[in-house]
Amino acid sequence: MLAMNYRGPGRVRAEEKPMPEILHPEDCIVKVLRSCICGSDLHLYNGNVPDTRVGTTFGHEFVGEVVELGSEVHKLKLGDKVLVPFNIACGKCSFCRQGLYGNCHESNPEATAVGGIFGYSHTAGGYDGGQAEYVRVPYANFGPTIIPEGMDLDDAVLLTDVVPTGYQAAEMGGIQPGDTVVIFGAGPIGIMAAKCSWLFGAGRVIVIDQNEFRLEFVKNYAKCESYNFKSIEDPVQFIKQTTDWLGADVCIDAVGAEAAGSAMQTITGRKTLLQAGSATALFWAINSVKKGGIVSIVGVYGPTGNLVPIGNVLNKGITIRANQASVKRLLPKLIDHVQKGTIKPKELITHRMPLRNVSDAYRIFSDKLDNCIKPILIPPTAKE
Repeated sequence: MLAMNYRGPGRVRAEEKPMPEILHPEDCIVKVLRSCICGSDLHLYNGNVPDTRVGTTFGHEFVGEVVELGSEVHKLKLGDKVLVPFNIACGKCSFCRQGLYGNCHESNPEATAVGGIFGYSHTAGGYDGGQAEYVRVPYANFGPTIIPEGMDLDDAVLLTDVVPTGYQAAEMGGIQPGDTVVIFGAGPIGIMAAKCSWLFGAGRVIVIDQNEFRLEFVKNYAKCESYNFKSIEDPVQFIKQTTDWLGADVCIDAVGAEAAGSAMQTITGRKTLLQAGSATALFWAINSVKKGGIVSIVGVYGPTGNLVPIGNVLNKGITIRANQASVKRLLPKLIDHVQKGTIKPKELITHRMPLRNVSDAYRIFSDKLDNCIKPILIPPTAKE
């Protein structure tokens, strides 16, 4: 089958790989109909995540058709169209029973902090992902969700990560009616976090980024304010000034390890890897939030430490909430929002490219060329 193949930092290509096989009675095989490139895939692509091995197939956002079932899968049938949450969860362990499906204790034999994730580094279990024609899906009785009749596949594929992660970013912020919410990062997750902040009653939503086309997009899509940190020079000073010197009620880090804006963070976090990525956005979030405010983190960092102003966290009495999105927990209400038109995920998709052009797709997305917001890949076996 054709699949994306990681060859080292900045190098991916489409190659023939062996077909995935059923390895456990609760596995299924899914023929991929759509897959996305996520901003966190770029952390892998650019070599920022430890133990990202040559030969891995990325892709944790995909939908497809069930084409093979393990002997103990009884909640799916051949031909079902499914959306597959990016986190791999057993549905039975102590953490899954609490709804912490991103922290499944059974799906990741390589680490204890996070559950398994499709197409990520071996710190997330080493599973191949969905930027391929076919993918093996473990725990098929629990994870895959049948796509509702009439739902567009482009909407469905963004329910595997982008919509739940953006929604959970706002949820973890504990937004109260009238709150000012500041989101650092206008990528797909930041855009969706801005959109979802209104659902929790935000009174004002501000997005900070450096890319003008993304700022223009989020301003129109999420009906929010947007500012280029290059033009306001000091985002922390700007946020304090525009909130009567109190600070924002809630700040969301939707950037993670590849944030720009600080030479020191860039050198130590992205160039020399002395810390687990550049923590510029998190630094700004901690210093921009009000005393007693909440910082919500959905931007991805590596498993080692980062330089952040922890003294300010203590002295300001800040609450920090962070986690991988619990996709399966959020899906019922988010499917309802999509079906009612409250959220229109597919409007984020700007580029549709054949899987065989995956190298070009990564270059365009990584370099932010051609006003790219969200690229999706179409395998040759998926007929549009």
